[in-house]
Amino acid sequence: MAFTRATGKHRAPSRLTRRSANLAGVAALATTGVVGTFASPALAADTGAPSVEDTGLTPIVTVGSLADEIADQAAAQKQEAEEAAAKARARAKAEAEAKRKAEARAEAAREAKERAAREAERKRLNSYRLPVAGSFVTTGYKTGGALWSSGSHSGVDFRAASGSSVVAVGSGTVVEAGWGGAYGNNIVIRMNDGTYTQYGHLSSIGVFVGQRVTPGQQIGLVGSTGNSTGPHLHFEARTTPEYGSDIDPVAYLRSHGVSI
Repeated sequence: MAFTRATGKHRAPSRLTRRSANLAGVAALATTGVVGTFASPALAADTGAPSVEDTGLTPIVTVGSLADEIADQAAAQKQEAEEAAAKARARAKAEAEAKRKAEARAEAAREAKERAAREAERKRLNSYRLPVAGSFVTTGYKTGGALWSSGSHSGVDFRAASGSSVVAVGSGTVVEAGWGGAYGNNIVIRMNDGTYTQYGHLSSIGVFVGQRVTPGQQIGLVGSTGNSTGPHLHFEARTTPEYGSDIDPVAYLRSHGVSI
């Protein structure tokens, strides 16, 4: 007897038809953001149902999760870039500050060196010294005798060989340079403090009137010109450039710090 398949809406679906429907459901669920595979109770009960691998389908990562991951990565990269840029700016700022401080230190050192040099020069210009280095007094101030027209010595004599260097005892301006009668070749200097110093019996003169001189500057050479008994330097300290205004030259030099 021949049987035919029943037709109409009550016809039960075949196994293949049920499997196709369930697989279609998996794909539909994947598009709604669900990861994984699903099987209907009928398929689960059907020991012959194929696995996801048998169907050729692979697990699908949801679109929402992928977008979130990409956004997180982009945010992390942006943060890293911002942090790197901030560190670079901090390094540049620190380097600029270090350079500024180094330049400031160098400038301060330069200014300190210049101040020290100016102070040293100021002290040098305000210092005094012996008119003949390493010499000593052989004839003192106000020593009496017929050798002097006034009856006494108006200065002091420093022992020195002919040709020895004679220097300015301090800073000042030359007001006389030439022949001085009994003083022979002589030089008179107006000192910065308003006093005057005289250097007599010179063999030669190395300065001119109006010239500025500084402590220790050579102004002439020791000799025996004028009223002299032999080579030596006659030195006077005065309140004016004129003869007769003399003051004690030893006390004068000592008052300006000269050891004599």
